[in-house]
Amino acid sequence: MTKPLKQIHLAAHFPGVNNTTVWSDPRAGSHIEFSSFAHFARTAERAKFDFLFLAEGLRLREQGGEIYDLDVVGRPDTFTVLAALAAVTERIGLTGTINSTFNEPYEVARQFASLDHLSGGRSAWNVVTSWDAFTGENFRRGGFLPQRERYSRAREFLATANELFDSWHDDEILADQETGAFLRDAKAGSFAHTGAHFDIHGRFNVPRSPQGRPVVFQAGDSDDGREFAAAEADAIFSRHGTLDAGRDFYADVKSRLTKHGRRADQLLILPAATFALADTDAEAEELAREVRRHQVSGATALKHLEFVWNRDLSSYDPEGPLPDIDPDVSDTHIAEGRAQVRMYRDPLATAREWRELAAANKWSIRDLVIHTGNRQNFVGSPATIAKTINDYVQADAADGFILVPHLTPGGLDEFADRVVPLLQEQGVFRTEYEGTTLRDHLGLAHPDDAPATTEEFSRV
Repeated sequence: MTKPLKQIHLAAHFPGVNNTTVWSDPRAGSHIEFSSFAHFARTAERAKFDFLFLAEGLRLREQGGEIYDLDVVGRPDTFTVLAALAAVTERIGLTGTINSTFNEPYEVARQFASLDHLSGGRSAWNVVTSWDAFTGENFRRGGFLPQRERYSRAREFLATANELFDSWHDDEILADQETGAFLRDAKAGSFAHTGAHFDIHGRFNVPRSPQGRPVVFQAGDSDDGREFAAAEADAIFSRHGTLDAGRDFYADVKSRLTKHGRRADQLLILPAATFALADTDAEAEELAREVRRHQVSGATALKHLEFVWNRDLSSYDPEGPLPDIDPDVSDTHIAEGRAQVRMYRDPLATAREWRELAAANKWSIRDLVIHTGNRQNFVGSPATIAKTINDYVQADAADGFILVPHLTPGGLDEFADRVVPLLQEQGVFRTEYEGTTLRDHLGLAHPDDAPATTEEFSRV
């Protein structure tokens, strides 16, 4: 019997503070002006994407004690942008990354419940933790938590937020329209939570929203992160964008669901993916090379090398050989607020490997960074990219992809116009939205129709 084709989920990540965007392109626009967000969101909605995704930046990144000016800096508040987008879109989901290390459950639950009301049930929360004291300096508590404690707090944070979301029932009314008198359940919004990280009680002041709770995303890749996602998340924002790595990650995370009383279809895996699209495969390959050269300028290459060497390398020629000096492995980091600092667990081994690669291929510093850095996941003509995406999804390497174009805000336009119609013709992607909420788009049950999966944290 032929296995039915899986339906592909597509989403769009608004590119802003990163090394993916080619800001030197004359078509590049602002990453702060609302018109950029509106254009991007409307394009994604026109293409019938599931949702728009915004990342989070809680502090400007620094290198050598100075603001990292090779990357665009500054980022508007996530909730403000998503609320504004709710007014200029109708169906596209609105996903925001909100930190569980430095925020408080009551405030975050109130903001997401409000966004869900404003958008008619389109909100989603990418639950993340913060790993560094540098970011923590912007907050009262400061510092940072060890990994185990970060995820312990995140699990309790989410469970507490869910208690707040669930403190209202669908049939509870806040006040009579004419008299203003309270009706129905006098305990509406009441909550009391005592746990290792939070001890709060009171009344939640936002009535039950259209989705009941926002859709929950998780982006951690450690064993703790995968386990947290298997227990709590509706979808994973994954970095495993190749076929083999994607299949391994997919199988691992899906296999963890059973012990949490969940089915495989209750958790979607959506890797981030970049693309280079052109009329032919050969032209797309050339475009991909050109984009990479623009993404990695000489100055950017040196800054990237400093992540590993942990030294000021500004005196080196980016078109010349790698430094002979070894990396500084002290606890003092030249780069602050960048996740790449954590990617190289053994800088000395990485430096040796890179020197060997550079020598074997006669690469300069810039060449090395171009070849070892992130590449476009999908490169080709519209037909090639459509086929590759579908092949990945049908092979259980992903349930879909969160696309990250290299241009802001128009980098998604061509994909929407040329690739999406081909996926629709193959019968693997919607031609119209069938529901109104993000849960509808993702095929997820309403919380009131499914058993709760969050842990009980009433113990101290």
